[in-house]
Amino acid sequence: MPDQTNPTPGEDFVQGRVLLFDKPYKWTSFDVVGKVRSLLKHKLGLRKLKIGHAGTLDPLATGLLIVCTGKLTKSISRYQDMEKEYTGTFFMGMTTPSFDLETRPDKEYPTAHISREMAEEAAISLTGNIEQEPPLFSAKKIEGERAYEHARRGERTRLEAKQVEVKLFEITRFELPEVDFRVVCSKGTYIRALARDFGKKLDSGAYLKSLRRVRIGEIGLQGACSPEVFEQIIEQNC
Repeated sequence: MPDQTNPTPGEDFVQGRVLLFDKPYKWTSFDVVGKVRSLLKHKLGLRKLKIGHAGTLDPLATGLLIVCTGKLTKSISRYQDMEKEYTGTFFMGMTTPSFDLETRPDKEYPTAHISREMAEEAAISLTGNIEQEPPLFSAKKIEGERAYEHARRGERTRLEAKQVEVKLFEITRFELPEVDFRVVCSKGTYIRALARDFGKKLDSGAYLKSLRRVRIGEIGLQGACSPEVFEQIIEQNC
């Protein structure tokens, strides 16, 4: 379990810290890393410190982001390989090109025929080892270029489907047009793609309205802090 006690200046971060953040809405994962790097550089004088995050969260998602410093950046791949747990909301009856709110709805679909029992059956059908096609609005590379760059130019390109494992897919609230869920899954699973496939299973459409990562392996949000709180801690200890 990572150490989330108050950071101490200098050598502590060089030897390695595992920091737990509750990533804010509309911050990228790289924004959080950049904030940590800037604080440690300007407040503690650590100009060449290695810093990285273990598992990207989309800008519109919130929740647990693990950031490693110094020698513990070698641990990043271990955290990336751990299972993830998410909670969130699907909006039924509409789709967007990005499968979330990054882009505007482009199509409407019927929802009157959908019952909670149907939604739960759809969730069960998407549980286990499944083939999932990543969203085009993603950081996957196509001929050396990020897929989202192709998507933003309006180019229609399909990404190769890959096998992922959805260990648990639970419907926690059913109030159309919204459906709340809890998902436990393997690395590489796109919850936005799960929204797309969930809508299709129900002969409708869906996009991801909100998403929160609540766990990575055995590490939860307990002890995670915002970038603003981390800044206060650094200033108090430098």
